[in-house]
Amino acid sequence: MRFAPLAALAAAILLAAPVIAAPEPEDPKMQTAWGLYLTAREAYEMKMAEGDGVLFVDVREPVEIMFTGFTDVVDVNLPYLLVNPAKWNPEKPVLAMERNPDFAAGVMAALAARGLGPETPVILMCRSGGTRGAPSARALEGQGLAKVYVVVDGFEGAAVKDHPNGPWRLRNGWKNSGLPWGYSLNPDKIHLRAAGF
Repeated sequence: MRFAPLAALAAAILLAAPVIAAPEPEDPKMQTAWGLYLTAREAYEMKMAEGDGVLFVDVREPVEIMFTGFTDVVDVNLPYLLVNPAKWNPEKPVLAMERNPDFAAGVMAALAARGLGPETPVILMCRSGGTRGAPSARALEGQGLAKVYVVVDGFEGAAVKDHPNGPWRLRNGWKNSGLPWGYSLNPDKIHLRAAGF
């Protein structure tokens, strides 16, 4: 019985520490060199616990954010892909999305502007956690960053395919987890680019 107080203390410490360990995605395209993954809820909890000790980046295109919503919990919007209004996507009936050549430099500049270094955890969130989450993390390889997390369920979450109105993003993700968001954008956080692209 003399170990009971130590066991109770250890249990209290474990319960108090946030669990930040979303499972690694099965699809290799969604995996990163860091192997660090969060759900939207875990990203929110980490940002609330660590505050300015974490850089939280929304990697979505600003025009997309305008129509799907935004959370002011993120520190900055730095799009990994940008819409090119002068080019058509030959694979889908939409405008082309092209890689932002300034993405990695933008993340490093955002860290420096806040007095943060490469040891600072960086959280990346896209729309669904799939097509831009891991690729945006891979764009940061070679920058000397210690911890880059990907939000695996993204801002809008996964699509429910059998919904009567068609596939809707109603499962998991930031919007479906009861986390703060809205359609008002913070002009101090949204990425602006020169006219013409």
